Amino acid sequence: MTAKAKSSATLRVRQIKSGIGFSKRQKATLKALGLGKVGRTRELPDTPAVRGMLAKIPHLLSVEGDSEKA
Repeated sequence: MTAKAKSSATLRVRQIKSGIGFSKRQKATLKALGLGKVGRTRELPDTPAVRGMLAKIPHLLSVEGDSEKA
């Protein structure tokens, strides 16, 4: 049951800048997050793996719902 409690926390991630001109690795991170076009929004689980990906490309994203762990 603790897995359900942890999975209920989500982050709303929006792509605010294109991946053009950035490394292949950063573009791959966008794709792994389910993004790829400017303006797309995804609701992602608040896990360490997702947080790590978001930390690698903060200049391309806007994150909402992370006030608890800011």
